[in-house]
Amino acid sequence: MNETLKRAISGTVYILLLLASILFSTESFFVLFGIFLLIAVYEFCNLVQINKVFPIIFSALVYTTIALISVYRKETEFFLNQNFNGKYNIAVNLNNLNIVLLAITIVVSIKCIIFLFYDSIQKVSTSSKYLYLLGYIILPFVFITKISFGVKDYNPKIIIGLFILIWTNDTFAYIVGKSIGKHKLLERISPKKTIEGFLGGIVFAILAGFLISKFFIKASPKFSERSILIWCSIALIVGVLGTIGDLIESKFKRIAGVKDSGKIMPGHGGILDRLDSVIFVAPFVFLFYQILNYVS
Repeated sequence: MNETLKRAISGTVYILLLLASILFSTESFFVLFGIFLLIAVYEFCNLVQINKVFPIIFSALVYTTIALISVYRKETEFFLNQNFNGKYNIAVNLNNLNIVLLAITIVVSIKCIIFLFYDSIQKVSTSSKYLYLLGYIILPFVFITKISFGVKDYNPKIIIGLFILIWTNDTFAYIVGKSIGKHKLLERISPKKTIEGFLGGIVFAILAGFLISKFFIKASPKFSERSILIWCSIALIVGVLGTIGDLIESKFKRIAGVKDSGKIMPGHGGILDRLDSVIFVAPFVFLFYQILNYVS
């Protein structure tokens, strides 16, 4: 089969599956990303050459527990308050848990950035492999699901909007870079990425953020300007950190000596190859939402 046709078919199936799961129900969205997480853990373990059994079991338990609490938060709070006679403020405890998980993820993300730009690192220590597994793979998937709730209830438009921004950034970074790109962004890691493409991706992502807030989210007139600012800010986060996330995964692959993280998507590689940007961006978008909520 022609390579272009193969890429088009597998890409279309991926997008349709993604949109269907997000729009159908909260549970289908969580189940699909739970499956994506297990595949991503499997692929990452292959890249860094560690045993897969414990990481897969551990990630399944962590994701399932936090996902159930997120989906059924009100029921969980009611059940625990009933059983503990209101002795503990469950809502506060759950928020504290979010803060701890977010702090761990941000610290590991910073470690990933240092790992990316530090030239002499050509192999990863065993302890760092498991730290990256937790903060670079497992917890970001948790935050992808948490983003879908915004500041209140499950809202599929939020997660769809995030993916639109990422796809827009990736697409136009490629188009602009291919058309006018002359200056390499980080040639030793990703020879095809250019500074012009990087900036072009950000510009078009911000434009997409404006259009999303105006025509897709459709905020009330009272919050229209604020919605535009929020989505344009998220677009900027996506443009910068999404590119860094892509480069970080490229460095892991370069050290492992492979082109793709896996072969599950013909013509596209593995799940990590498709989600490398969103898993790095997700914790920072979640942090951005929490700051907005606190300020409000």
